[in-house]
Amino acid sequence: MDVKVYRGGSTSFSNLVCTVKDGKVYRKGSTSFSDILFTIKGNQIYEGSSTSFSNLAATVKDGKVYQGGSTSFSNIMMTIQDGRIFKGSSTSFSSILATIQNGKVYDGSSTSFSNLLLTIDGRLTIEELVAVWFAYKYCY
Repeated sequence: MDVKVYRGGSTSFSNLVCTVKDGKVYRKGSTSFSDILFTIKGNQIYEGSSTSFSNLAATVKDGKVYQGGSTSFSNIMMTIQDGRIFKGSSTSFSSILATIQNGKVYDGSSTSFSNLLLTIDGRLTIEELVAVWFAYKYCY
């Protein structure tokens, strides 16, 4: 099943950020090979359609998101825990990048409508969520 991700609270086609299908994150509503932003294979996230080591963007392990293939403490980009995305390895309140609640992703710790970044129409794995976050932050 396709999972659609929208900017803000609207689920109109014009607010479509990406589509997640079969371990791939596609640009907007497309599922065309040429529109693949990220590919997920196991616990690894690759840029584009290739699963070559040179395209490895991140590895997810035990709620931590590591840059590339290394799982060294110094390579922790984000921590995902208790419905929150934290910057780096910290899980302190001041390190909250986003809050995830009921299919919505909010900026920071607030769940007010004015802080709503994304609406996710379906269920995502943690790896898919990370790839969607990358698509939102780095591709748009």
